[in-house]
Amino acid sequence: MVDIALGTALAAIGAGVAIGFAGLGSGLGQGMAAAGSVGAVAEDGDMFSKGIIFSALPETQAIYGFLIAILLLVFSGLLGGSGNLSTTAGIVAIGVGASIGFAGLGSGMGQGIAAASSVGAIVEDDDMFSKGIIFSALPETQAIYGFLIAILLMVFGGILA
Repeated sequence: MVDIALGTALAAIGAGVAIGFAGLGSGLGQGMAAAGSVGAVAEDGDMFSKGIIFSALPETQAIYGFLIAILLLVFSGLLGGSGNLSTTAGIVAIGVGASIGFAGLGSGMGQGIAAASSVGAIVEDDDMFSKGIIFSALPETQAIYGFLIAILLMVFGGILA
């Protein structure tokens, strides 16, 4: 059995929360957008490329969660490096994971809903593409807020030292 400090173990939980919840939101959002896109492509075969664009938009939440999870794993010492994190830093790491995980969950789902509706609107009126991209990009801001807070927590919580 591997002997891991409590803080490092807590960082592993934070990494799991980061990618787990952000990936869940991203997957649900992509599923919603893809479902709307399939219907649009069935009506108009020329909608395939636009549908792919809208279906890919919610992927960013999983990328944010993945990046934060990798940073937690590296700076906690789980993926090499020196580190045995203190228990306090480990608790901060759970907050880090929660900030991007939950922000990514909500943002990904919201983005998927907006993207699915945008695809439906484009089938009706092709001029709605740029407006649909703008509406679909708006929920991204919540994931960006979660990502920024995760970075700030790591910096000022002693993880990225």
